[in-house]
Amino acid sequence: MAYIIAVTNQKGGVGKTTTTLNLGAYLARRGKRVLIIDLDAQGNATSGLGFDKTKQTPNIYHCLIDGLPIDSVIRDTGRRNLSLCPGNIDLAGGEVELVRIPSREFRLREVLTGMQQKFDFVLIDCPPSLGLMTVNALTAAQGVLIPIQGEYYALEGVSQLMNTIELVRYQLNQNLIVFGVVVTMYDVRTQLSAQVAEEVRKYFKEHVFNTIIPRNVRLSEAPSFGKTIDEYEKKSKGALAYHELAKEVIEREKKTRFLYA
Repeated sequence: MAYIIAVTNQKGGVGKTTTTLNLGAYLARRGKRVLIIDLDAQGNATSGLGFDKTKQTPNIYHCLIDGLPIDSVIRDTGRRNLSLCPGNIDLAGGEVELVRIPSREFRLREVLTGMQQKFDFVLIDCPPSLGLMTVNALTAAQGVLIPIQGEYYALEGVSQLMNTIELVRYQLNQNLIVFGVVVTMYDVRTQLSAQVAEEVRKYFKEHVFNTIIPRNVRLSEAPSFGKTIDEYEKKSKGALAYHELAKEVIEREKKTRFLYA
């Protein structure tokens, strides 16, 4: 059964898409069947895997709004064990259109029915907001992965995110958990990053992964070439970090599945 993870933070620029893509790539490298769902109208997860996002029709929008089967939308990325359900600017109007659909918060869960047997992990790259798209992801997921940048104001808005998670758990998905928190864009040269990481650990405690994702030029460059960091520069610090994060995610998923089974 697939373990569904919503990768979310309503703040933009925290490494959310970078984490989704590279975590997915390293999970796939370790033999896990991975589906990445691009739920962000910016379509960065789609282009980051080498697809022209302007030409991805149909996509996840048509599954959510028109009821198109997700099987007909999933793309083979050309990478072993790694598949993509693309998204693009079509999703921009999805928030408004979902409002008129009955059980609108459950649309993504319904779309994913039947996919659980085909994948080991489903990673949902959420938009930088707490709107209906993100609520759909939280309702469909078993766990939430929160990237938090090692910079000033890192925890700004986190309480609002946690309130949304609690609300979804109470009203829509009682099995939803905070799967983990990963510190991204960590700059070893600054005392600020160390202070932020310490504050994140105080706030989230055992939920924080040991692996810290460094600020790394190669990580920033890779998406512009439509490549994961493993393909672009597998010996970079960013690549090594996501390799370690994937190992942690696999181990935590095993424990989580056992505890919440």
